[in-house]
Amino acid sequence: MPWLLFRKSAILLVFFLTYIERVKMSKTTSVIICGPSGVGKGTIIKSILQRYKGKVALSVSHTTRKPRAGEINGIHYHFVAKEAMQLGISQNLFLEHATVHGNMYGTSKQAVETIIKSGRVCLLDLDVNGVKQMKIIEYPAKFIFIAPPSIDILESRLRNRATETEENILLRLKNAAAEIEYGVGENNFDVVITNNDLEESVTCITNKINEWCGFILQQQAQL
Repeated sequence: MPWLLFRKSAILLVFFLTYIERVKMSKTTSVIICGPSGVGKGTIIKSILQRYKGKVALSVSHTTRKPRAGEINGIHYHFVAKEAMQLGISQNLFLEHATVHGNMYGTSKQAVETIIKSGRVCLLDLDVNGVKQMKIIEYPAKFIFIAPPSIDILESRLRNRATETEENILLRLKNAAAEIEYGVGENNFDVVITNNDLEESVTCITNKINEWCGFILQQQAQL
């Protein structure tokens, strides 16, 4: 009967559109992780890279600040002269950039493209300002915000580091309040994770990477 044919056609159309959407999601090539200082973002990213060894890579940012003890050029940062970075920005070679405490930081297009062209998922560690810039240029990525359980716990983590002056701690807490307000804002991020437990947070993010970037991860597994 005609209505049966119509119903079957409608079901097939819904199935097809759902399949297409899943395929698109599975071909996501970049995942951006954001969160305030002290939230545990660096530890989470390190754990993710260990779980996806050879399949996911972290984009290395450029900076004009001097290397700290133990930092290696090209591994921790691309350390460049201020003039060279200014020239690169003027030539539109950066996806996002900012000046923090007198030093310039930025994500170069080449750094990201090198990872994507190698067939790996590109992980980016950005602050809120970097995220806003990526959204302005409509960069195709999935966005994850990592929030602390509370400001008090964040303060405790910062103080337990024993690496910051009192002035820096207060500044980071002030910045964190604004970052969290944006981070939990509606539609600013695809996923918001409260980092109560490291293992749970890492598992949640890896599940999302599997969902969003499954096509790339499967290709890597076949190599």
